[in-house]
Amino acid sequence: MKILAIQNRKGIGDMVIFLPFIEAIGKKFNTKINILVKENSKAPQFLKNNSYIDKIIILDRDNKNKDGKHDGLKGAFKLINDLRDYNFDKVFIFNSSLRFNLIAKLAGIKNVHQYPLLEKKNQHIIETAQNFIEKEISLKVPSNPKIFVSIDDVEYTKLKYSFLDNQINILLGIGGSGDTKRIPSNIFINFMKLCNENYDCKFFLATGKKNEEQKILNEILKSEFKDRCVNLNQLNLIDILPIIKNCKISVCNDSSFSHLSAALGIETIVLMADTPLIYGSYSPKMYPILPEGEKSVTHDTLGKNKIKPEKIFKEFQKILF
Repeated sequence: MKILAIQNRKGIGDMVIFLPFIEAIGKKFNTKINILVKENSKAPQFLKNNSYIDKIIILDRDNKNKDGKHDGLKGAFKLINDLRDYNFDKVFIFNSSLRFNLIAKLAGIKNVHQYPLLEKKNQHIIETAQNFIEKEISLKVPSNPKIFVSIDDVEYTKLKYSFLDNQINILLGIGGSGDTKRIPSNIFINFMKLCNENYDCKFFLATGKKNEEQKILNEILKSEFKDRCVNLNQLNLIDILPIIKNCKISVCNDSSFSHLSAALGIETIVLMADTPLIYGSYSPKMYPILPEGEKSVTHDTLGKNKIKPEKIFKEFQKILF
């Protein structure tokens, strides 16, 4: 049986969130699942060791110029032809789009399972998926995504970067897709100071390429802790994953690295400044830190300057011991 799962949300984090539901489909039908995802999900870079994933098909749509090969009416027919070549028996569509419903049917997929049509507004990213899977295949799926790296890659990386068992190796995910998500460098530096006053620590700095992210990175690298830092900026995601796996704990902005870290099984403190809390708390490996004075967070909380280093360190100690 050939099964396709369509997950058309943007970004690494959303891709990670949907993994348990895709895995559940594979287990139910005892087969690997093919997935249709956007290129910026970076799925090929972090799913190559996931045993329940077969082919990763890239959905070329919704880029800035709206000129992807699957954009518009012409692009819809291109996608129909692309999918028809695979001869899928079933499709599970993790959205309420009539467009994808019609594309699947015109591609000759006889069994179409999909969210309720035209009900996108106010959908809870996890509860909607859980209800969908329970309704369609009678499985209750907890929200606990997992990704994998090979043992050989982990051991090779441990030697290459001189990971020591008597040190506390910490991933700092200092990047973020938007300015309101990026915690200022001084907060990370003060947290690092608290760590080094109490423990022997080494910090691995992960961020993106945007100028604003590079500024935060450079400010940390110019601090008194520069000799305890390893800059991951020039590495691709495939090489970063085994580094994360070698870390004891992660402290990350709400970014791709928080999702990847938790899915790799690393205890992950998530600094929540301006995003719905669910994005930093859906995994049992996540420990959200909220801005001072806030009981929850959502869009427009604008709390990046109100994250307390002392609060991060207190959670850090609780996790360690």
